[in-house]
Amino acid sequence: MKTLTPIKAIRAKCLDCCCGSAKAVKFCTCDGKRSTACPLWPYRLGMRPATAARKAKKEVNNPPSNVALEDCR
Repeated sequence: MKTLTPIKAIRAKCLDCCCGSAKAVKFCTCDGKRSTACPLWPYRLGMRPATAARKAKKEVNNPPSNVALEDCR
């Protein structure tokens, strides 16, 4: 059995939550601003929280039109 690092385990959980869609994980709205807050949200991209938060500020404000908000619940 392969052991996962904590960051990879969080990424796997996020993919499971979003039905395997990496695009839905990237534009997840479970940040507590638009829907329920998820404590794993800052780690969802497989990065350190500071790096993920810096990149997320740019991405969350401009999600693409083809990602439904229901994709992450």
